[in-house]
Amino acid sequence: MKNVYVFVYILCFLIMTLSCSQESNINKVQNSDNNKKLNVLYIMTDDHAAHAVGSYNGRFSSLNPTPTLDKLASEGMAFDNVFVTNSICTPSRASILTGQYSQSNGVLDLRGSITTENQHLPRLMKNAGYETAIIGKWHLKVEPGAFDYYEVLELQGKYFDPVFRVQGQKPWPQNEKHYKGHSSDIVTNLSIEWLKQRSNDQPFFLMHQYKAPHDMFEYAPRYEDYLAAEFVPEPTDLYGVKQTFGSVGTRGNDDELLKDIGTSVSKRHNRRSVGIDLGVDPSLPEEEFTKQAYQRYIKAYLRCVKGVDDNVARLLQTLKDIGEYDNTIIIYTSDQGMMLGEHDFQDKRWMYEESIRMPFIVKHPNIEAVGTRSDILINNTDFAPFILDLVGIEVPSFMQGRSFAPVLEGKTPDNWRTGSYYRYWTHRAYHDVPAHFGLRTKDYKLIFFYGANFMEKPFPFYDIEWVDKTGLHNSAINTPAAWELYDLKTDPTEQINVYDDPKYKEVIIKLKQELKRQRIQYNETDKNYPHLQKIIDKHWDT
Repeated sequence: MKNVYVFVYILCFLIMTLSCSQESNINKVQNSDNNKKLNVLYIMTDDHAAHAVGSYNGRFSSLNPTPTLDKLASEGMAFDNVFVTNSICTPSRASILTGQYSQSNGVLDLRGSITTENQHLPRLMKNAGYETAIIGKWHLKVEPGAFDYYEVLELQGKYFDPVFRVQGQKPWPQNEKHYKGHSSDIVTNLSIEWLKQRSNDQPFFLMHQYKAPHDMFEYAPRYEDYLAAEFVPEPTDLYGVKQTFGSVGTRGNDDELLKDIGTSVSKRHNRRSVGIDLGVDPSLPEEEFTKQAYQRYIKAYLRCVKGVDDNVARLLQTLKDIGEYDNTIIIYTSDQGMMLGEHDFQDKRWMYEESIRMPFIVKHPNIEAVGTRSDILINNTDFAPFILDLVGIEVPSFMQGRSFAPVLEGKTPDNWRTGSYYRYWTHRAYHDVPAHFGLRTKDYKLIFFYGANFMEKPFPFYDIEWVDKTGLHNSAINTPAAWELYDLKTDPTEQINVYDDPKYKEVIIKLKQELKRQRIQYNETDKNYPHLQKIIDKHWDT
């Protein structure tokens, strides 16, 4: 009997030892092959929707727009359920840097910024011995002072002949460099130069961030022939949304707001049509106008995507040339998704699927099961904790997101979220999208359009011509409050709002409970905006 106890003890010890070894494999700071610390290359585009990445098997996959990214996914892991928490450039970038939701980091809209002391991700990486740099789009107004090195586009940046803000003797943002060419090429050139010239005694953390494929989609001239002879597949509801889609919050009573809400590809919206922006003849019949508008729009977008993919190939080849490819964790993502004609919408901002879904691909030297996928529910507050965890840095308690590093080894973290919270604050500005919040689970999406500005006054811009063009004056005009519920199991393209269907009553009760819980947990309540809370209270149980 004594021998049996000894055997069991030894067996348990061996199992625990093996388990610990496997659990820590991904989190090893050093490469097991050469004892060098792992670098981190974080590549981020602007508005690159997941369904416009070939390996995500969207309607563009047959066009082969992203062979480089698809190969990267085949060497690592692709994540299928990654969502932004506020689908607009500046707030998303703030959440990525801080690991926090918008109210906690203070960046609710495009006017926001993150001070050096609150640029947590680069600050913590730097404190842990990483050489840090950001090159490309920044869009957070103040100096990216937590980085050792930066060369960033001024504000949104230009597609051609861009100006970069750099370190120098003058105070930020007065030090500038001017370049000739397309921004995707130049951002890549600058990162390649930085990688080749840096000293090799420290691991690096490089945030390499493109402007493309942000709207207006100005691609490099060499891509003019790409897709020229192709008919790019259209979304199913490009020519008119079903009566079952949306609510009075997005359509108005008797569809009276269809011409006012959500800028369009077609001539539907009374202020902004992408077809007119791109020079399609407005005298054409509606269907022909929409067809031509969509083809111009989507081809320009995919040409920008192709330019990014080709430049990522150059960047990855540089890692190979300098001997760091197999010693680098490579992450590819975007700051949000993009509506590409779905529901006849252009741009992002919406909580609808194409707008909030982000591509997220990880190539890690220690992943054994390459070419795998994960459907765990992730959002962009998790990015910073994930990166910190991968390189052995303790995730601070003030970060509201969580690391999902165990997923790279086929494990799900304990007590992982079942729903991802979302909120778009910027009511009706720019693209006439009503303010709303909601919850996205694997099976359902619940959205509440409260339709009012959180500010007492609309955006403080004084250029009346610019205000009229961009619709900022509309930010003072409320829209009806309404709920929408989509059953993603049976309706993945969100064509049927089932909120009023009695069979979903219990589902709605549970989703609202979780929505309320997360709003409290993540400091996303409206205690500071009593006029909004009044709307929420009035309609919560309707």
